[in-house]
Amino acid sequence: MKKIFPLMVSSVLIIFLCNVANAQHQLIKLWQTDSALKVPESALFNAANNFLYESNIDGDPWAKDGKGSIGKVGLDGRIIKVDWVSGLNAPKGMGLHKNKLYAADVDNVVVIDVAKEAISNRIPVEGASGLNDISVDANGIVYVTDSRIGKLYRIENDKASLYADNLNGINGVLCVGKDVYVVVSGSLLKISPDKKITKIASGMEPATDGLEQISDTEFLVSVWNGIIYYVNVNGTVEKLLDTRDQKSNTADIGYDAKKKIVYVPTFFRNSIAAYQLK
Repeated sequence: MKKIFPLMVSSVLIIFLCNVANAQHQLIKLWQTDSALKVPESALFNAANNFLYESNIDGDPWAKDGKGSIGKVGLDGRIIKVDWVSGLNAPKGMGLHKNKLYAADVDNVVVIDVAKEAISNRIPVEGASGLNDISVDANGIVYVTDSRIGKLYRIENDKASLYADNLNGINGVLCVGKDVYVVVSGSLLKISPDKKITKIASGMEPATDGLEQISDTEFLVSVWNGIIYYVNVNGTVEKLLDTRDQKSNTADIGYDAKKKIVYVPTFFRNSIAAYQLK
């Protein structure tokens, strides 16, 4: 009996540890705004001021029609202002550095002076036709993807240059230290400073869209048609959310790293939804 009891304890411990190891992460819905937004494509968390920027396409996703705008949403789900800054075309991904908000806008990167609440510059990207997501590194260098032609551009001192090519289906981009991560047709890739491309994970639905970092080894990836994945640098991919049956999109997500809250633009549902990451 003395020998059996330790064996039983060991077996129970092994089962417990296996269950912990296999425990899935969760997204628990907190709130959703009303549907007053105008085809929101991207949500960007502003940690300094505790609100969200969101980009309104308001029309054809690639039309240069002057209908687009940037709005503000409170962290309680209250819409602060739909058209905070107007005069854009079909804005999508955004990046914030100091007093400048950058927005990908078809073939230009629009620069907004946050204090003045107005457009201060438009940076042309030669050859671009489908600028989609933006990330800004610690030095203020802007990286912007073009989903239509599979290219990644780098903008320094308001001048755009090609950084990486032949990335068909590229969308989300995220600067992490000196590396740049991108999602391309269902895969997460890392581009090192020497422009070497390493595949981190694959097997996701092909319309990968938003990209956020959870930790040094973990990321969140959204898929436009309604899926969010939890991705580890060891290559494992875990599906957290699937809203395809509800016909609710999951476009370019935002993330509050301190509170672990994910902000999801629902695109045609004209709202932003917030989820607690567990």
